[in-house]
Amino acid sequence: MDKEPTTTKKPRLTIRLSRKTIAFSALDKESEKQVRYEPYTVKSGMSLAANLREALKECELPQNDFGKAQVMIDTPVLMVPTDEFGEDSIATLYRHSFIGYDNDVVLHTVLPDLNAVAAFSIGKDLHIVIEDNFSDVRYLPLMLPVWNHLHVRSFTGTYRKLYAYFHNKQLDIFSFDKNRFKFTNSFEASHAKDAIYFMLYVWKQMGLDTHKDELHLVGEMPAKDDMLADLRRYLQKVYIINPSAEFNRAPITQIKGLPFDLLSLYVKRN
Repeated sequence: MDKEPTTTKKPRLTIRLSRKTIAFSALDKESEKQVRYEPYTVKSGMSLAANLREALKECELPQNDFGKAQVMIDTPVLMVPTDEFGEDSIATLYRHSFIGYDNDVVLHTVLPDLNAVAAFSIGKDLHIVIEDNFSDVRYLPLMLPVWNHLHVRSFTGTYRKLYAYFHNKQLDIFSFDKNRFKFTNSFEASHAKDAIYFMLYVWKQMGLDTHKDELHLVGEMPAKDDMLADLRRYLQKVYIINPSAEFNRAPITQIKGLPFDLLSLYVKRN
């Protein structure tokens, strides 16, 4: 019998940043759902950094004097095997790999269970706003909790699995080979037909079996029913991960609009 999921203790304000969205969340043991979540409506005509500065003043959750923060950033990620990682060269390698990030602050985090280091970036203006407001800050790629959760999940069953996470009109596709990434990449996919193309392209490139291997989808899927029907014309085993069932109906899964990456951050199976 599965144990009831428990909410991890993280005494920090979590700031979730994508190119066009800002949201705050934090543990709250006294609330029914155990976590407080507060999205902020980004104002057009202002930079994301200016929006964040306003959000930190206007939103209720940041007023609780956390002092500490963890920042989840949705920017391109360069995945480097641990044994090939060099701290002195990672920023140069990152800027050579992605166009338009020359002025960003390049950060990295170690993924010990996947024998990899993830390099990612944050705009300098955003970085300044965050450092001005918090004395203790941890930065992580937005995808990190999703990778960690689905990596554990990938060991169940016999056949190979490909995962697709939809968020902020983007699609992250990834797969694991035991304790390593087999594949990981991010695509622009605001339309179902684009998402289908990318998933089937990666499926073919990886040599996955259309009858035996599995495709697992999660997140904000465009035209979900139509996309699912189209995928099942080509692949026999296509599944949608239901967050409520995935986390044994933990109270946090009832929070409207809470992304799967934040669910994966706060909830763990013991």
